[in-house]
Amino acid sequence: MTQLNTRLVHGLPVGDNTTGAVNPPIYNSSTYAFETVESMPRWDYARSGNPTREFLERQIAQLEHGTRGFAFASGLAAIHAVLSIFAPNDRIVVGSNIYGGTYSLFNEHFRRWGLLSTPVDTQSESALEQAVRGDDLTPPARAVYVETLTNPLLQVNDIAAIARIAHRYGAIVIVDNTFVTPYLQQPLDLGADIVLHSATKYLAGHSDVIAGLAVVRDDALGERVYYAQNRLGGVLAPAECDTVRRGIQTLALRLERQQENALAVAQHLLAHPYVRDVHYPGIHGEPVAAKGLRGCGGVLSFEVAPGIDPADVLDHLRVFRLAVSLGAVESLAELPARMTHFELPRSERLKVGITDELIRLSIGIEDVRDLIDDLDQAFDVAQEHARRRTTDDLRTILAI
Repeated sequence: MTQLNTRLVHGLPVGDNTTGAVNPPIYNSSTYAFETVESMPRWDYARSGNPTREFLERQIAQLEHGTRGFAFASGLAAIHAVLSIFAPNDRIVVGSNIYGGTYSLFNEHFRRWGLLSTPVDTQSESALEQAVRGDDLTPPARAVYVETLTNPLLQVNDIAAIARIAHRYGAIVIVDNTFVTPYLQQPLDLGADIVLHSATKYLAGHSDVIAGLAVVRDDALGERVYYAQNRLGGVLAPAECDTVRRGIQTLALRLERQQENALAVAQHLLAHPYVRDVHYPGIHGEPVAAKGLRGCGGVLSFEVAPGIDPADVLDHLRVFRLAVSLGAVESLAELPARMTHFELPRSERLKVGITDELIRLSIGIEDVRDLIDDLDQAFDVAQEHARRRTTDDLRTILAI
């Protein structure tokens, strides 16, 4: 088998490309002709299958070491399709620290149709086992849903340990692998059963497409996910499939630079007088390789020191763009409490450690010196604003 970097570039040959074109064709047809009424053609209607989409689906399955891949119109569409394979009254154990859109999908949409979810701290194996096992009043879980790195606190989930516990009680494991991609970890090799990606992020890598991917480890799960994909219809259009395919070709180059930059930024922030804490895998000496990671990706988060308004920092960045999303070539910054995790009630956010002072950074491929300088000048502005507020407060007190 060829090496990972080669598979990122070439994928797997698909379709009837006899022209010698080095890139697979984009098939924009919505329907395909039957030779006869009795024939059963490979392609009939583009919602059910498309050669361009199949190229991407086979490629992500190959990269994640799965049996079958599926391309969707967004990451949430992929999650929705996977969760729809369960029935009312099925119970899923969910990591307590997850993306806000996923939280909303579990607690608003699927709760209405009777799918039960139990939040748990996946950093605690004993808590996880208790949640999966259930008790006299709670049936065993049908699945465990986690993120490889939790969003936005970047805690490392031990996928192998989680899979051992889940499988002990007959549950499958669903892993959102968006933050690290198959370049840094293949969860199916560690025992997971389904892998999800917001391909909008690192896989596409250029903030120019919305896409989701799913990969299964066996054909039985594949048939169930395909049924959901085909019947719900949230498929990825051919041109967007090609955009993701093209992004995957440069994944290794981009991600290596992004995580090199992220580590330098994290180390700088860790020593910064206006930063209270930094969240980046391994920055405090945590053993990340033991949990199956070959790298830590390009996302980090940090809490500003008391007195500093995080909005003052974010509003005065010049190189970083104030925007949600992550994994693109440009660096992005956001305030989870107001942006990516606003769906969580404040009490729930604080319970899992997402404070009002937390800033999340997605590090791009720029020169890291410019990123550090940009953060420093924004901190200087925020500190000046804090000084003025203190002075104004003192004047108010003296006037009273």
